[in-house]
Amino acid sequence: MSFLVAAVFAVLLLCFLFIIRLCVVVKTGPNYQPGTKGSVAVLVVAGSGGHTTEILRLMECLSAAYTPRHYVIADTDRMSEEKICSFESFKQQSNTNSQFTICQIPRSREVHQSWSSSVVSTLNALRYSLPLVFRLRPDMVLCNGPGTCVPLCVAGLLLGILGMKKVLIVYVESICRVQELSLTGKILYLVSDYFFVQWATVRDKYPKSIFLGRIV
Repeated sequence: MSFLVAAVFAVLLLCFLFIIRLCVVVKTGPNYQPGTKGSVAVLVVAGSGGHTTEILRLMECLSAAYTPRHYVIADTDRMSEEKICSFESFKQQSNTNSQFTICQIPRSREVHQSWSSSVVSTLNALRYSLPLVFRLRPDMVLCNGPGTCVPLCVAGLLLGILGMKKVLIVYVESICRVQELSLTGKILYLVSDYFFVQWATVRDKYPKSIFLGRIV
């Protein structure tokens, strides 16, 4: 019995320390300024359809200092891969030193997929996200709503929790979200370092969010 009590106490203590460390990583995020001594490695999460279009519009606004750019897409998303290649080909015309890669992980959640099976598929995506993010070690994760960004952001947070590297989580909510956040937005609102919304009505409901008007 004493062994069981000690084991439970150890697990609770580890959970407590994990939560404390997570809070520290999230709270100190805005003070972290990557790129002060060079380029900023950015991991860009692209989703199918409008998500990729919006994220590439954001990428147009970033300077050449944001390199290399590591795009992550779902392994079933061929359209996003074509859009990214086209965008980067045009970018390399003005910057021959531009560097980018395209990586694939299993999709976290398909459209109309049940919530119960989504948990399993998200855990499967996390299994691929952890080694990918730990290998790339980006300075920043930039995402705008596809479910695939959740396991990638979790992997980025874990780098900081383990003290290996602080990874900024920058989330930009889709312009389609006029009144409420998306499910992905509600999850990442709690842990993101910078959380942008594009409607004042959403900003009023979520005080941590940043409203700069329409950005994409």
